[in-house]
Amino acid sequence: MQKAQPVLGGDAGPLREEVPPRPAWTSKAQYILAQLGFSVGLGNVWRFPYLCHQNGGGAFLLLYLLLLFLLGIPLLFLELAAGQCLRQGSVGVWRSISPRLAGIGLASCLVCMFVALYYNVIIAWSLLYLARSFQHPLPWQSCPSAGPNRTEPECTLSSPTTYFWYRQTLDITPEMGVGGGLQPALVGGLLGAWALVGASLLKGIKSSGKVLYVSTLFPYLVLFCLLVRGLLLEGAPEGIRIMFTPKVSAWATGQAWRQAATQVFFALGLGFGSIIAYASYSARRSNCHRDAVLVASLNALTSLLATLVVFAVLGARATRRTKHCLHRNVELVSRALAVGELPETARPPGNLTALPAPQYSAWLQGLPPALRDALGVTDCRLEEEMNKGVEGPGLAFIVFTETLTLLPAAPLWSTLFFLTLVGLGLSTMLGTAQAVLTPLLDAFPVLRCRRALLTVLCCAGGFVLGLPFAQRSGSYLVAAFDDYVATLPLLAVATCEAVAVAWVYGAERFLAAVWEVTGHRPWQLYGPLWRFGSPGAMVALLGASLGQLALHPPTYQAWDRATATSWRRPYPPWALALTLGLMVVAVLPIPLVALRRMLGPPRDPPGPRDQGEERGEEEEGESMADPAAPAAPRALPDPASLPGRAGRRPIGGRRGALLPDWPRCLRRERRPLAVRGGRSRGGALPAPPRVAMGTLGDHVEAGQ
Repeated sequence: MQKAQPVLGGDAGPLREEVPPRPAWTSKAQYILAQLGFSVGLGNVWRFPYLCHQNGGGAFLLLYLLLLFLLGIPLLFLELAAGQCLRQGSVGVWRSISPRLAGIGLASCLVCMFVALYYNVIIAWSLLYLARSFQHPLPWQSCPSAGPNRTEPECTLSSPTTYFWYRQTLDITPEMGVGGGLQPALVGGLLGAWALVGASLLKGIKSSGKVLYVSTLFPYLVLFCLLVRGLLLEGAPEGIRIMFTPKVSAWATGQAWRQAATQVFFALGLGFGSIIAYASYSARRSNCHRDAVLVASLNALTSLLATLVVFAVLGARATRRTKHCLHRNVELVSRALAVGELPETARPPGNLTALPAPQYSAWLQGLPPALRDALGVTDCRLEEEMNKGVEGPGLAFIVFTETLTLLPAAPLWSTLFFLTLVGLGLSTMLGTAQAVLTPLLDAFPVLRCRRALLTVLCCAGGFVLGLPFAQRSGSYLVAAFDDYVATLPLLAVATCEAVAVAWVYGAERFLAAVWEVTGHRPWQLYGPLWRFGSPGAMVALLGASLGQLALHPPTYQAWDRATATSWRRPYPPWALALTLGLMVVAVLPIPLVALRRMLGPPRDPPGPRDQGEERGEEEEGESMADPAAPAAPRALPDPASLPGRAGRRPIGGRRGALLPDWPRCLRRERRPLAVRGGRSRGGALPAPPRVAMGTLGDHVEAGQ
């Protein structure tokens, strides 16, 4: 932690050490790991590879990188710069730009609360699998027995890994409307997940920063090991080939652009407020533009690394399933030949297992449909097998677990893999929780004395509110929250952020202020991107998502126990109403706060005489204040108070009123110091210089 700067409370009397308004990261590496750990989450492992496979492989990668530099990095730099220069949470940052924009931060906090409720359930699933990985053989390696010489029919019709996921882990109900009661194992896993989050946040960034060294770096080590081991599997090169084979025709479809932009947006964690919260603890002179480019680049490389691992595993799995399909077809065709049911003209041109895939498909398509159905043969194509079970949690808990059972020392690989999932989920959850705690601590400084108690209460509340996700039908709620409740509100929040900086405060003035505060000049290209590119792209993306939602009613993937298959079902009316209601609640603070400020009593800007009185009141208040009390941090003034605008209006409260003093628990004694040659030597300490009004650094005291 950075040491507090000594300041003088008066010309005489004992000196006290002012604790900075907020703590700081121990090192720059810790800060980068925190931002990287939040942005790199479970979506990099199972969502990005799926989108890459469904939208043209290598063509989607190029499209993703293009949108990353045109859309992702500018918005990421915006949030990093705002948090670092204003040194406040998401609520305080936007309120400092304009009091009417405080609702943006409140909306971010609400979305983070919704995300935390269901995201910790995914960590709970990973903890359950991790606990069962210390067994040999693994419990999902074979079907359980249902009696003498019998196995569970549901497992026989599907697979051991599918049965373990749907029946033994989730014990899933056939539809969302059937709650089924709480699943005791999931309740225990959820309690353990919240305990991990609470223990990591107990002492703020001082404790969470140390956890991030493990939770962020360990997954990279395991992913590299899985990549090396996966490339040695039979069929892995075929999966990598399919991944890098570009289908340029996908660029002509609006779906590829929409999904690539959505993935850029959520891969970086924009709009949550976590980036702003983490950046508020960063050094004021840090080069936030370089940090934005570094974090975005590492995030993209992580997605590429995870995609290589996934496609290697999918290629090996698809090759194994294709061979099994071919052997089954050989048996069916041999049986038909033996009984004379296959005409001479329909006989295969050689051994089916030795035929190339195109020749086998041509023979199968040449059979009459009635004969093909009578024989029961199927088209064993590698690409079709790769499409099965590659979306969402099924990729991790079904596909990967199936492949891990085939490796030597399967329990070891399983343990490492689910430790990776826990680490990825935990690092993201720490950022999500920090986005909720930081605004609370900024709004109520007295809570800093009881940070541990506040953390425990928030985690306990999250556990109680997350119990509906631990029901037997809880996975359906997780999918609904992930697809809609946490998606569309964030697009609205990000749009308002870009408008606030580019049009309310002014893009050029924001860039100039960042240059003055940090000492590093940003690219001027960000000005037009913030004014036109980012808001336009966000509005188009939001409109496309709402249009798709209106044209195609949302569905969810349900599990049919009788046939042991999954199928799409429409959401029930109550679920649609709940989803829509939560989406409205998440964005409602934005217009409500703006209307309250607009319709509230007008505040006349102070004239020259009032400004002189205001300065007198401030000086009198400072002289009569407790010498131990630190000066209140100045907030970014309303744009009307900056050069080129008439008048000046303070942010909240009456004119000349100072923010509340820091709690006494944040003060501590220190021996008198003096300054000689810029360093403390003992004696009298001159007052620190003030930063000129009209910059983003107004609230940051000189010397910090």
